[in-house]
Amino acid sequence: MKQPLVCIALFVTLLLPAMLAQNANSADVPPIQPVPAQSAAVWVVQLSDTINPGSAQYLQNALEGAARQNAPLIIIALNTPGGLVDSMRQMVQAIMSSPVPVVVYVSPAGAHAASAGAFIMLAAPVAAMAPATNVGAAHPVSGSGGNVEGHMADKITNDLAALVASLAKQHGRNSELAMSLVTESKSLDAHEALQQGLCDIVAKDLGDLLAQLEGRKVKLSSGEKLLSSQGHAIYFHQPSMRDNLLSMLANPSLAYILFMIGLAGIYFELTNPGAIFPGVVGGLCLIIALFAMSTLSVSVTGLLLIGLALLLFVLELKVASHGLLSIGGVVALFLGSFMLFNTDDLGLGLSWKVMLPTLLLISGFFFAVAFLAGRAQLARPVTGAEALLGASATVIGPGLVRVMGEIWHADTTNLNTGDAAQVEAVKGLTLTLKK
Repeated sequence: MKQPLVCIALFVTLLLPAMLAQNANSADVPPIQPVPAQSAAVWVVQLSDTINPGSAQYLQNALEGAARQNAPLIIIALNTPGGLVDSMRQMVQAIMSSPVPVVVYVSPAGAHAASAGAFIMLAAPVAAMAPATNVGAAHPVSGSGGNVEGHMADKITNDLAALVASLAKQHGRNSELAMSLVTESKSLDAHEALQQGLCDIVAKDLGDLLAQLEGRKVKLSSGEKLLSSQGHAIYFHQPSMRDNLLSMLANPSLAYILFMIGLAGIYFELTNPGAIFPGVVGGLCLIIALFAMSTLSVSVTGLLLIGLALLLFVLELKVASHGLLSIGGVVALFLGSFMLFNTDDLGLGLSWKVMLPTLLLISGFFFAVAFLAGRAQLARPVTGAEALLGASATVIGPGLVRVMGEIWHADTTNLNTGDAAQVEAVKGLTLTLKK
C-alpha cells in the first residue's frame, strides 16, 4: 500500500510547478470565451515564456488550430526575454507560413520582446506594441549567458543580422534599424519603434488594437488580405498543463540533472534490490528527462557513452578491477555529458556551471555505492553456518561444545572437557573441531 502512495506523491510533486505556472499565466488574461458556432473567432494566443522547444511547439499548434477553425485573425500577445535561436526560427517559419493573418502584439504594459522575441515580432505581417513596452537587445549570447567569442561570434551575428533585416524588408519596415538590434544590441520603446518604422501600431489595449486593425490590408504568402474582426468573438488560447510542463522541462540543464538523478536511482536499485524508493524516483526522473530530451537536440553518441558509464559502474560490483572500471565509468560519463547536447544551434549547449558539479556529485555517489557494496561482499559473514567457521569453541562435555554463547553437537574425539578448539567445518548440526 505504501509503494503506490509514494509513486503518486512523487508524481504530483514533479507536476506541481507546471500546474502553478499554468495558474499564474491564466491570472494575467481574461477568461476564455466560447466560440460561437455561426462564426469563427479571433484567436488571441498568450505567449509569456522563454523561446524554447516547448513554447515553439505550443505556438505551432495554436497557429494550426486557428487555421482549422478558419479564424479571421490571430493575435500573439508576446512577452518574452528571448531564448534559443533554433526555436525562434521554428516560430518565425510558422508565422510566415500561416494562412491566417498574424499580428504580434507586445503586451501588456511593461512587457518586452527581447532577443529572439524581436525576430518573432518582425516576422508578423503586423507588428504592434503596447505603451511602456520595448523591443530589441537581440545580440546573440551562449547558452550559459556569456558572449560568443572568435570567428563563431562573427558568423552567428552576421547570420542573425541578415535574418532580421530580411524579416523587416518583407513587411516594409526599417531593415537597417532592425540590424542594429543584433549588431549593436539596440533596444527601443514602443513610440520610438513606431516613429522609426520598426513597428506598425501602438495600441493601449486589445480593443484599441482591433479598432486600428479594422480594414487594414496585409501581405501574406497567398496574397493580400483585408483584416476585419467585426462580428467575431474573441478566443483566448492559453498553454495547457502539458505545454507548461514541456516548456519548463525543455531546458538542457534541467533535463541533464533529471537524467543523472534517474541513472543514480536506477543504479542504487540494481545494487540494493528491494530498496524501492530510489528505483521509483530514478524511474520517474529518467522518464521525464527522456521526455524533455525529445524536444532538444540530443547526441546519440553522448547517450551511449553515459549508458556505457552506468554499465561499467555495475560491472565494478561484479569484477575485481581494483577501481579501474569505476575510473573508466567516470571518463565515459564526462565525455557523454560533454557531447550529450548538440551545440550547432546557439544556446543548446550544457553550461559548465551545471555539468561539473553534477558530474562530481554523481561520480561520488557511484564510487560510494560501489565501495560500500564491495566492502559488504568482502566482510566476514555474521550469520549462518559460514559465520561459525574459524570461531572459538570450548568443550563442555562429551560431544558438546559452546560456540558464540550457544551449545552445539561436535566431534570431540581427542578433546577433553575444558579444552579450547576452533570450528573447522559444519556438517548439518554437527561441528568438526581442531585443537
